[in-house]
Amino acid sequence: MGGLSAEREVSLVSGRACAAALRVAGYDVVEVDAGRDLALRLDALRPDVCFNALHGRWGEDGCVQGILEWLGLPYTHSGVLASALAMDKTRAKAAFAAAGLPVAAGLIAPAAEVRARHVLPPPYVVKPNAEGSSVGVYLVPEAANGPPQLAPDMPETVLVEAYVPGRELTVSVLGDRALCVTDILTDGWYDYDAKYRPGGSRHVLPADLPPAVTEACLDMALRAHRALGCRGLSRTDLRWDAARGLDGLVILETNTQPGMTPTSLSPEQAAHAGLDFPALCDWIVRDAGCNR
Repeated sequence: MGGLSAEREVSLVSGRACAAALRVAGYDVVEVDAGRDLALRLDALRPDVCFNALHGRWGEDGCVQGILEWLGLPYTHSGVLASALAMDKTRAKAAFAAAGLPVAAGLIAPAAEVRARHVLPPPYVVKPNAEGSSVGVYLVPEAANGPPQLAPDMPETVLVEAYVPGRELTVSVLGDRALCVTDILTDGWYDYDAKYRPGGSRHVLPADLPPAVTEACLDMALRAHRALGCRGLSRTDLRWDAARGLDGLVILETNTQPGMTPTSLSPEQAAHAGLDFPALCDWIVRDAGCNR
């Protein structure tokens, strides 16, 4: 847990919650704050299973997964390739499109060019191509006077996507089962603050949707999980423009290591499906693997 990414604090919260739940489930748990000496520490510990509660770069992009494969240690969540694909938003979208799944139009552009002019007609969204938790996301409205002035620490190239209107929906997949659809309600954009500030968002599950839309969301999430080659738990985020019916459904991204506290989206959906938080963490540990 923890680690070196922009999502370090979120990962610490997830890790502590999972450690507590696993102790309730009967496991002997050692908490490891992942630093640059991680491989040496894990080689010394030689755990039966590594529960990967890292978020963001290095922790869920295939890097730590590669270390664990090299050490021959079984670990939770997706393997090297699926993790790398899911974290690279452009390549993930290509995999989704190849599987016949709907995605938002977009392009990769130099950050300097995005600061200088509208590279897409507004409204559009600018984000790093390989971060999570809505880190560094800019929403450029239709009435914007000029292009976004991205922060200096943004990557040299960024992902620019057409803004997809509609409701914010999400579906967790556990193994080969899509759990349910959650409708995420906020007062504005579902940004980092809305995700993690108390009261920043409200979750309605199961979402109040037409049955055909619910079934389509569940089907798309499972197909996205399989298209990337995920294992264990994943969560796919979608938007739905009700005015367009089923054609208004678009996949935004798949998270191979969703937030893991008892009130996070995936654990909420697991609880709705009959798995409390310790039972969910136990399922994830039992699903752990290596050399996949």
